[in-house]
Amino acid sequence: MQLTFYGVRGSIPTPGSEYVRYGGNTACVHVGLEDGTDIIVDAGTGIRNLGDKLIKKQTPIHLLLTHNHWDHIQGFPFFKPIYQKDREIHITPGQTSPYEPDQILNQMQGSVFPVPASALVSNITLKEIPKGTDSWMLGTATISRLAINHPGIGNAFSITENGKKIVYMTDNELYPPYKKVNDFGTFVKFCQDADLLIHDAQYMVADMPAKSGWGHSVAEEAVKLAMAANVNQLALYSHDPDRTDEKIDALVAHCNQYIHAAESPLKLFAAAEGQTLNF
Repeated sequence: MQLTFYGVRGSIPTPGSEYVRYGGNTACVHVGLEDGTDIIVDAGTGIRNLGDKLIKKQTPIHLLLTHNHWDHIQGFPFFKPIYQKDREIHITPGQTSPYEPDQILNQMQGSVFPVPASALVSNITLKEIPKGTDSWMLGTATISRLAINHPGIGNAFSITENGKKIVYMTDNELYPPYKKVNDFGTFVKFCQDADLLIHDAQYMVADMPAKSGWGHSVAEEAVKLAMAANVNQLALYSHDPDRTDEKIDALVAHCNQYIHAAESPLKLFAAAEGQTLNF
């Protein structure tokens, strides 16, 4: 199983020289399974560059969406395979509230985008997983999902293949001021023994309470979750649009102080565009 980050930024794309090393594209991760299955998690602006790679293939594409906020779907109209005749693209929508499984296509309607979804020549299907189904097979992997704490809700996903486990849990507020969908203990269980946890770390404790309730976690809490779940590696993700490369470096150093103080073996890094990991 191979994972590559194509978009790591939260809320809005951030072009500019101060954002080059970690990247300014919004959420998108590609996972390639050992049987050749292509899985994409989220369709932020990072999916545009991924499309340049996947258009060279003819095999089906499986897109898992956490939720419908714009920074997680806004790259889809620029994803080249959707203009590829008869290319199979299977979209699993997030369990949002309200439940709107076709919003990724609706964003192309009316006066918003020049090409309506009805004009696409690819074969796009919405693969809606029945409510109450928390795990299913996709290629040689087992996919599991869990509701997250976020305005409008949504899902985290785990992808497990040949004993290796990746958890993608972005836009998740571990300690929200509003009613929780799931609590810290439930998230620990979902992430337990993961080889890699990709977790929302848009804010820091210093950003609170001003941004409490905005639907994102502080990096220090993500570290706490990873250590409690005995995770091997933690990727800080959904970088704040105001957080420059230098500020992300400082954030990593700050979080490593917590890890060292706990004498934990956890390996920590900030996700960067183009970064590839093999499992």
